[in-house]
Amino acid sequence: MTATDARFAGGGHPIWPPWRGLTSPLWWMERRFGAARASGKAVDDTRLRIFFLTALFSAGFLTLGLVAVRAALFSGLGNPGAAAGLSPNARADVLDRNGQILAMDLVHYGLYLKPREVSDPAATQTAILGAVPSISPRRLARALAGDRPQYYLAGGLTPEVKARLHDLALPGIGFEEESARAYPLGETGAHVIGFAGKDGVGLAGAERALDATIRADAGKAAVDLSIDLRVQGALQDELNRAAETYKVIGGAGMVVNVRTGEILAMASYPTFDPNAPGKADPAAMINHAAGTVYEPGSVFKVFTLAMGLDSGVATVDTKFDVHTPLVLPGQIIHDYDKGDRILPLWQVFTHSSNIGAARLALLAGAGRMDHYFRRFGLFATAPSELIESAHPLLPRRLSDNAVATMAFGHALSVSPLAIATGMSSILNGGVYRPLTLKKLAPGQAPAPGRRVIAPSTSRTMLNLMRANATDGTGRKANIPGYRVGGKTGTATKIIGGRYDRSKNLASFAAIFPTDGPLGADRYYVLIMLDEPHATAETGGFTTGGIISAPTAGRVIERIAPLLGVQRVVTAADAGPKPPIDPKLLTGGEE
Repeated sequence: MTATDARFAGGGHPIWPPWRGLTSPLWWMERRFGAARASGKAVDDTRLRIFFLTALFSAGFLTLGLVAVRAALFSGLGNPGAAAGLSPNARADVLDRNGQILAMDLVHYGLYLKPREVSDPAATQTAILGAVPSISPRRLARALAGDRPQYYLAGGLTPEVKARLHDLALPGIGFEEESARAYPLGETGAHVIGFAGKDGVGLAGAERALDATIRADAGKAAVDLSIDLRVQGALQDELNRAAETYKVIGGAGMVVNVRTGEILAMASYPTFDPNAPGKADPAAMINHAAGTVYEPGSVFKVFTLAMGLDSGVATVDTKFDVHTPLVLPGQIIHDYDKGDRILPLWQVFTHSSNIGAARLALLAGAGRMDHYFRRFGLFATAPSELIESAHPLLPRRLSDNAVATMAFGHALSVSPLAIATGMSSILNGGVYRPLTLKKLAPGQAPAPGRRVIAPSTSRTMLNLMRANATDGTGRKANIPGYRVGGKTGTATKIIGGRYDRSKNLASFAAIFPTDGPLGADRYYVLIMLDEPHATAETGGFTTGGIISAPTAGRVIERIAPLLGVQRVVTAADAGPKPPIDPKLLTGGEE
């Protein structure tokens, strides 16, 4: 999808090249480092420091370039942001949390012809076609010979083209100021940034979610999003890479600061260019992170265990018989790993036992599940500024079959945004608050929220997530030094009303760092890949642990230094790991 939109340029003068070239070196260099890591080549700390310094310089250069481009376009025309001269469709600039431009207004002009005032039709036709060759000569000739008072010839003239025609002092031609919304980064962040229409009304993403603020602040102040462009670029790059490698039909990714509730990145695959939404495939414009619901699979065991532990129904040591399938009326629940017999709850989690999770849910009962899952926000549309946020699909009643099946992420469908919101509440100390696209000001406290689990339960869940990344199904996401925790998910999809074992949703929910105070900054990464295909490298498997966990790990490795997370490599990271002591998994008072 080209970034040049004919609506925004006149006479073959596209407005994008001045800044498009500024962003490519940053992503190219980052991908080179990623390729080196993937091939096993050494990338020492010095080279990483060089890269991040270069990245910061490039980001600053991008901002300066954008400002310079706009200054050049508006030279001699006054300040386009001055309140007195605002277009009725004007919108404020939208910035990422570090001041990088995500969306901006560019002024252009419409060209009008008043044939009754034209003194020399031939000279006028030659001048107009020379300046705006995109106009049809036949259409222009008809306008010159027409009997209407005025004809609209073309839109999207740059100030340069407008000035060139104006300086010819040709009677009968006039101009009207128009505004166009520009998205300098093209496909990067398209779904979360969104786009506005020609009338200046936000239609999707943050442009629609914060439409009133963006319109009210035009000519006054920019609107700051919670999005971090650096994190967004890394997430989207890795999601696209995985999607193309495994030939998925769709994908979603998110990065969230669970302490503040700020969304740092949100990506959906396939994507589109918001500069030309009319040319996009409608399927590519769906924000799968917010607007699509999935049966998520075993990532849901995070909610099930949090419920069981917080309610006192079980402890990490409570034993569950997973040796034989769990038989319910009309349903048999199996485990992927058939070799287990009696498992303590913490190993039900690290072995991802469907039977164990189902037995825990049945032990808790429908009433407790309803209470906790509602408090986790799983039975309602995720509260969000995004209008795209989708409503879940839920069972008609919480029968034993529904309770047991929901325990491992089937029998209901929820959006990735709802999963991220609920799971953040489990991993941030136990407080549920809506995730936001608005940047918190320095020193500003996050929304108060409401307590859903005890702090001690939150600490236990962090410890269990960490144990799963070191000794369980999430090992491929365990980037040494960043104290990563996580949970895998592999959900068989319903096709034509029946579960089709050849198609699945592969997911990984990660949290890092898992240590430190519960009130510290901690980052949640969610990767979902819809209908991945196996490759030789995956050994024929398409599970969340094989497909999505490595993708989440690569995202973490790229964004952790940007977010100020210190890499602390311990002996356990470098050598054999000691066995997990269950006594250390249970959280206490903090």
